[in-house]
Amino acid sequence: MADYPLPVFHFQVQWGGTNLGFAEVSGLNIEVQMIEYRDGLSPVYSSIKMPGIPKYGNITLKRGVLPADNEFYDWLNTTKLNKVERRDLTISLMNENHEPVMTWKAVSAFPVKVEGPGLKATGNEVAIESIEIAHEGLTIENG
Repeated sequence: MADYPLPVFHFQVQWGGTNLGFAEVSGLNIEVQMIEYRDGLSPVYSSIKMPGIPKYGNITLKRGVLPADNEFYDWLNTTKLNKVERRDLTISLMNENHEPVMTWKAVSAFPVKVEGPGLKATGNEVAIESIEIAHEGLTIENG
């Protein structure tokens, strides 16, 4: 039997211990910043490149607007001068048996942007809100 790549449409997000349904998750990236260095005694006239500090992109979560549900805004409003409620997020890509196959864990996450839906009088789609979340680290686990 052949192995096929997993589809992107079956995933779950654990948000502070609660499973929430989201329509889209993006920003699951890690980048290692590069350091260039050359000392004056080097016989080579170019710099060497070394790995530096890792950098994590912000995660964006999108979901349909539910009546009387302001959790995104409530969380954003916990932000005060250098103080905010931080949460750990777990995002799991699931297989057909609803078991996690790949899991991303973001630690010490906090909201940096909340965006309401684009409203359109002639629209015929679901109202989608989004939250952008900064965090202090992202790990990736299989299974």
